Amino acid sequence: MSTLFDNQNILIVKLGALGDFIQALGPMKAIRDHHHGTHITLLTTHPYEQLALESGSVDAVWIDDRPRLYQVGKWLALRSRLRLGQFARVYDLQTSERSSSYFMLFPNSTKPEWSGIAKGCSHPHENPNRDLMHTQDRQREQLNMSGISLVPPTDLSQINADVSHFNLPKSYGLLVPGGATHRPAKRWTVDRYAELSAQINLKGITPVILGSPSESNLAEHIKAIAPDAIDLTGQTNLIEIIGLAKNAKIAVGNDTGPMHMASAAHCPSVVLFSNESDPKLCAPKGQKTVIFTRTDLNDLSTQDVLNSAPFEAIF
Repeated sequence: MSTLFDNQNILIVKLGALGDFIQALGPMKAIRDHHHGTHITLLTTHPYEQLALESGSVDAVWIDDRPRLYQVGKWLALRSRLRLGQFARVYDLQTSERSSSYFMLFPNSTKPEWSGIAKGCSHPHENPNRDLMHTQDRQREQLNMSGISLVPPTDLSQINADVSHFNLPKSYGLLVPGGATHRPAKRWTVDRYAELSAQINLKGITPVILGSPSESNLAEHIKAIAPDAIDLTGQTNLIEIIGLAKNAKIAVGNDTGPMHMASAAHCPSVVLFSNESDPKLCAPKGQKTVIFTRTDLNDLSTQDVLNSAPFEAIF
């Protein structure tokens, strides 16, 4: 247990995206446990504020507007805020060019200790192969180099959310057919999700479709084949997704943020990866999670998914 930073301030930097943020919650807890009793602030983006506070790993959340280069006023405001924070150490879990540049906003005379990849920082993650490591392994090694040896996996099962207003049946499964719009090859075809919905509904499991408002068309397509499916696209916040996952029989989806949440909430999960992303670098690692990989997800059949271990356990 660290006493070096008692009564001093710690800053964690983690801006996004959702899947990466979920995987960083384990390291955030490790920082919290290591610096017990120290005030910890998280610098992040607006979508993750509530989730960060609910996790219990941070005391305060600052929102980063991620100013563009020409927005001098915003850069000056960020610099002032960081300097007034009087941070003894910064854990940069984003380790991007942007987050590393924040190191330069502190004056040389009062730079905090810094764990990350910023040039000249006190606790650099000096592994030339860091970009070839899984996100969780990379952050675990980074923290170990900063003196934190115990880094748990992310566990969202302790976060409680009231989802009773959705009036779902007792037995339901989550489907996440969407994902990044600019990377359509990461998605299993919506026809397969429709087939899967019809099949699990025959087994007494009601399909519940999650996604953003823009993905409601996917839900409409699925419901045309499986009319008993429930469309919750655009109706859930991040905390509610956790609550839904904790009570679901199973979750199936593409490589996208809500599937990281389902996995970390201990929901039996099947996550689908094409060659658009590498599961060796970013796949969720929940104990009840199965990863399917295909060069082209069109080659993955509905029966392949139904034959996976999570389905065998509930059918």
